[in-house]
Amino acid sequence: MSFMSKIIPWVGCLSLVAILTLTDMSQSAIGDGKIALAESPAKSTAIAPTSPGSSVRPPSSQKWGEPAGMPTNILPRPSTSTNWGRVRLGTKGNVSIPNKDAGILVQSAGQSWRQFRMDDLITLGAWLILGTIIILALFYGNRGTIKISAGRSARKIKRFSTLERFTHWLTAVPFCVLALTGLNLIYGRDLILPILGPEAFSAVTSVGKSLHNFMGFAFILGIILMVILWVRHNLWDRYDRGWILNGGGMFDENIHPPAKKFNFGQKIIFWAVVLSGASLSYSGISLMFPFEFSPFAGTFSFLNNFGFNLPTNLEPIQEMQLTQAWHGILSVLMVALIIAHIYIGTLGMEGAIDAMWEGEVDENWAREHHSAWVAEIKGEPAPEPLTERIQGEPTAHE
Repeated sequence: MSFMSKIIPWVGCLSLVAILTLTDMSQSAIGDGKIALAESPAKSTAIAPTSPGSSVRPPSSQKWGEPAGMPTNILPRPSTSTNWGRVRLGTKGNVSIPNKDAGILVQSAGQSWRQFRMDDLITLGAWLILGTIIILALFYGNRGTIKISAGRSARKIKRFSTLERFTHWLTAVPFCVLALTGLNLIYGRDLILPILGPEAFSAVTSVGKSLHNFMGFAFILGIILMVILWVRHNLWDRYDRGWILNGGGMFDENIHPPAKKFNFGQKIIFWAVVLSGASLSYSGISLMFPFEFSPFAGTFSFLNNFGFNLPTNLEPIQEMQLTQAWHGILSVLMVALIIAHIYIGTLGMEGAIDAMWEGEVDENWAREHHSAWVAEIKGEPAPEPLTERIQGEPTAHE
């Protein structure tokens, strides 16, 4: 037997023993959570670079076999909920582009605005408008049309000039267009879209948007003319208190409180249209030219002088959201008020529509509702104002 044939079995046995021993040691080390290395390989590709840099390998200062440390050129930044909370609440960061507003990653006020626009405004508008219609229907069912107590006469009195009637309709017609197109923007998707279908609804809404924008300027002109022509007739006078105490005579056909050219109820309509119309016009122009106006920062700053604690450091997008919300609130309020005005001028009161339709009114109607004005234009003694509530007693001219 040769020498090689004798030594090969021994070499095989020793190799098997070494393999089994190393396997047992590695399993033991892994089980204990530690892996021990006898020595560092001299030429391993896993050796760290000689200087720290952007490499993912550990720095050269780390000794072989020791736990890895934080690279010296990386500053630790803990990721906490506070950092995300700042972003979520609208903290503004720095950006290198010209639009610095892009530094806001999350504009959380937008969610509040969306909630108001898609839920609260719709509910508020429905209650106001439908509630007004229901109240007027109940009032009509109980009171009916307010008749001319003395009946119509053959005499007419000039109530409004051509310019005054033009001013009224210049304001009224655009307002109706603005109201219908605006209500379509609020309720159209839920009420009109299912009826017309997407294509027709899109076309109607697109045309309505253009009408809404351009009719707004006619509405503004009407308001300006109203102020010029009628502001002096809509100031408080000595007849207004009696008119208020007696409910304008609307609840008793035998009560006719004296009033000048405009009674207190008409004065309310006048100032509501002028003041709300001015605010609607300003907010509407702000929406037509976005990010050009900042109405709420200055308004909140002024109100804070009276104890309010309102935010004044508003981002442009917040200004737009507040403007849109305010425009919507005023709009539904004005629609409800004008519905009541239209009711009184048409179905609610006999002879009232003649004033703006023909410019002349029946003399008996004028004496019952505006006796102080009739006395003024006819040179008659002015009636005494009512100082208390009367109980169905007829006035002197009856």
